[in-house]
Amino acid sequence: QVQLVESGGGLVQAGGSLRLSCAASGGTFSSYAMGWFRQAPGKEREFVADISWSGYSTYYADSVKGRFTISRDNAKNTVYLQMNSLKPDGSAVYSCQDDEHRYGSSQYRIRDYDYWGQGTQVTVSS
Repeated sequence: QVQLVESGGGLVQAGGSLRLSCAASGGTFSSYAMGWFRQAPGKEREFVADISWSGYSTYYADSVKGRFTISRDNAKNTVYLQMNSLKPDGSAVYSCQDDEHRYGSSQYRIRDYDYWGQGTQVTVSS
């Protein structure tokens, strides 16, 4: 099973930026797509962005399009999420995931994942 460790979260003012990292181990990282998800208190976990195994194709939720950028470094088994122009509604725990339950571009059966890393908390103050 792939092990995922997220980092890079923190407290930032609205309009600020953060760069999240997700380090993967225990699998063939370069052979599968990766996604970022987030869950705010009292809300369902939602899709944020994903990237193909090669890094050539990326997809974003409408709410973050134009502000967030997903990228990956297969040599480091790491996927990143650059978040700019952050808004208070972006406060959530951000987690990454592999493509085990991905059935199309930006389409995931999120509830089918049994394992999630600890995630990284992002708090955006107004």
